[in-house]
Amino acid sequence: MAVVTQAPPHKPARNRSEDNWTEEAAPKTSNERLPMLKDSLGADLTAGFLVFLIALPLCLGIAKASGFPPVAGVLTAVVGGLLSGLFSNSELTIKGPAAGMIAIVLGAMTDFGFTAGTDAYADMHAYKLVLAVGVVAGVAQILFGLFRAGILCEFFPLAPVHGLLASIGLIIIAKQIHPVLGAASPKDGPVGCYAKIPQSIMNMDAKVASIGLLSLAIMFLYPALKSRLKAVGKVPAQLLVLLIAIPLGQALHLPSEKLISLPEKMTDAIAFPDFSQVLGSTSLKWVLMFALVGTLESMLSAKAIDLLDPWKRKTDMNRDVLGVGVANTAAAAIGGLPMISEILRSSANIGNGARTRTSNAAHGLFLLLSIVFLAPLVKLIPLAALGAMLVFAGFRLASPKEFLHMWKAGPGQFLVFCLTIAFIIPEGHLLNGIFVGVAAELLLNIFTGASIFSLFKAHVETTTDRGDVRLNVAGSLTFTNWIPFLKQLRKADMVRGDRLVLDLTEAHPVDRTARDKLAVLQREFTSDGRELQVLGLATAGAH
Repeated sequence: MAVVTQAPPHKPARNRSEDNWTEEAAPKTSNERLPMLKDSLGADLTAGFLVFLIALPLCLGIAKASGFPPVAGVLTAVVGGLLSGLFSNSELTIKGPAAGMIAIVLGAMTDFGFTAGTDAYADMHAYKLVLAVGVVAGVAQILFGLFRAGILCEFFPLAPVHGLLASIGLIIIAKQIHPVLGAASPKDGPVGCYAKIPQSIMNMDAKVASIGLLSLAIMFLYPALKSRLKAVGKVPAQLLVLLIAIPLGQALHLPSEKLISLPEKMTDAIAFPDFSQVLGSTSLKWVLMFALVGTLESMLSAKAIDLLDPWKRKTDMNRDVLGVGVANTAAAAIGGLPMISEILRSSANIGNGARTRTSNAAHGLFLLLSIVFLAPLVKLIPLAALGAMLVFAGFRLASPKEFLHMWKAGPGQFLVFCLTIAFIIPEGHLLNGIFVGVAAELLLNIFTGASIFSLFKAHVETTTDRGDVRLNVAGSLTFTNWIPFLKQLRKADMVRGDRLVLDLTEAHPVDRTARDKLAVLQREFTSDGRELQVLGLATAGAH
């Protein structure tokens, strides 16, 4: 939900290079959207097709890495593309499976007896039990949306969230580097997987490793190549990998077990949940993880994409969670993975000129057509190439820049970030890491001077000064009291003016999460032609 409750007159956005479709022409509501369909359809179909080229290998790889049949990832994106937009007002996000959910889905599969191919019956049983978890988690997300729980994403402190995502990245690398080398991914935890990398190097399959390492090199070197060769830069890195890996795999005569597998008929791709254990403690634990982490990741991605939207449209987070929940429920009911608003594909969607949510539907439609009509070609994709794409995705989540960013955020934030990772990585227990990270952030706020009485309720006094609404905050402003503070700010903002003044002179401490969220609020105000002036932030304590 946007902070600003009434949009001011819109200023024209700078023209796109390919046309003159300015912000006044951008659809703002569903009622205005239909008349614009004719004008935006061509751009949305083009963007949807280009996103499909990126999404196809990623959907296959993410499903495979999660322990699901590869086609399940495509099913998820098809359902997300065609269904979620009917409920969500998010115009430019792409819904589909995400690398950030791999560790969670694979963890659930493992808890239900997944053997990674050793016992086909046990694997199918685990798959159907996890589908039941996905259905229930989807229903929980629907309830989140209906009961307007979208604001809960504002609660989580940033350091543990960054720690969670970095941990997921490290887990992905640990699991996927082995298939890149032609070895089976170990069943050990992340630490055990890292410890066995030398063994996989010593026993690597030369043919598979040549494809995997070449694909990995392309993924890492592509940004530099893209900036120097404009013609190459128009080709998505994932497509470039496939254009090289598929013919190379055929030239090296890779056996079928080293290539992607798809069912002979699309009807065989459908699988139904097994609800026999859905009320057990294991199922309920993973329902919580699917629903909370999936919702949090999705809302964070949607908020990030809102800031990139050239027409400054705002996503109603409650509607978006509802849309994701409906799509997740439907996808899990027929054999699909959990989905979120995916940041990489959404960014590519914007970069390729998308205008409305039609591009999300188009990408889903192109994916459906690909597995119906291009299945023989898809079956030629080497698994090592998909593994390389996922290793790169994991690196993006846990890059050195991420650690440097948290270090620059302050020693306290870096400590919480590292603690979160330290409690996740040994055995891949994501929930433990989040709880430890949130608890550490809470203790850090108390240690740096936050009053017990102000931890969960911000002390805010609202006044009017020469037409400007002024909010004076006393006591702490932290992640624990951010939601009640935000409600008070929105209430004050109902009194419209060009400027809202927030005085933090008497506030101590203002933690890093609150500071970052204030910066986002200031950008939102600026995009609406208004000003959120923050006073006293430099003197407010932080950690």
